[in-house]
Amino acid sequence: MEKKIILSGMQPTGKLHLGNLEGALKNWVSLQDDYLMHCCIVDWHSLTSEYTNTGDLKEKVFQMAVDYLAAGLDPKKCAIFVQSQVKEHAELHLLFSMLVPIPRLARVPSYKEKRKELGLDSYGFLGYPVLQAADILIYRANYVPVGQDQLPHIELTREIARKFNSLYGEIFPEPEAKLTKFPVIPGIDGRKMSKSYNNDITMGESSEQTTSKIMRMYTDPKKIYKGDSGHPEECPVYLLHQIYTPDYKNLYPVCHSGELGCVECKKLLAKNLNKALEPIRAKRKKLEANPERVWDVLESGAKRARKRARETMGDVRNAMGIF
Repeated sequence: MEKKIILSGMQPTGKLHLGNLEGALKNWVSLQDDYLMHCCIVDWHSLTSEYTNTGDLKEKVFQMAVDYLAAGLDPKKCAIFVQSQVKEHAELHLLFSMLVPIPRLARVPSYKEKRKELGLDSYGFLGYPVLQAADILIYRANYVPVGQDQLPHIELTREIARKFNSLYGEIFPEPEAKLTKFPVIPGIDGRKMSKSYNNDITMGESSEQTTSKIMRMYTDPKKIYKGDSGHPEECPVYLLHQIYTPDYKNLYPVCHSGELGCVECKKLLAKNLNKALEPIRAKRKKLEANPERVWDVLESGAKRARKRARETMGDVRNAMGIF
């Protein structure tokens, strides 16, 4: 039986953090044996907010590729590549942009939120979801691993596929979302982990840096002293224990009773987190010491991606009757 196809991607922000690892990368690694995977570094998407600051883009791409590989993505099992190295993404985006009304794009929740938060209002930013649809459909992907916040984008992609198919014939499948188990990982300030909040813990940090950040983490605001009753379900540290501490359930009663203090709780988390990151850090060191291998992986992945993308665009042009 032919494997189903998955498209996944992230904007190149440099070294990835625990939110990326738990919210995406681990899920991708678990899928690569059973699906035909395309794991993309979407550098064009990053230009919607970073178009004036591209000087370090190549380094950000490199560091993201290192983390893709260090987390366990296998270039023999999946195509790992940079979006801009497959020009067919842009061609399909152009054709799709003719199909989508502007008011429909203006209703996308992330557009409204980021426009207000970041002051972004460019043509490229408005059309971000259409380029995302092209990223997915150029490979005729069946599934897209995403968090809850990306569901409106997947629905728009499905709408575009339906509209194209109704006009020109059945070319594209309607992709489905594969929701991740841990879509939101808290940062050291309790908010969603994000580089823009400066609250992240990266995969490549030293054990000392990681421990320092864990010790600064926000905890249960109602628990002031060690003897105070804790509320683990409200504590970001306990959420991370659920991922990195095998017997985390044993912590609940001693935290709730006040027996376990926050300092001891954080020290245990730091110990277990560092242990979990040890193999990733070791792989990162080897990869950073051999950059040619990383760039070769990206070039090889782009060749594989271009082959499938060109097949799709051939079918698209034939269906539309264009050269």
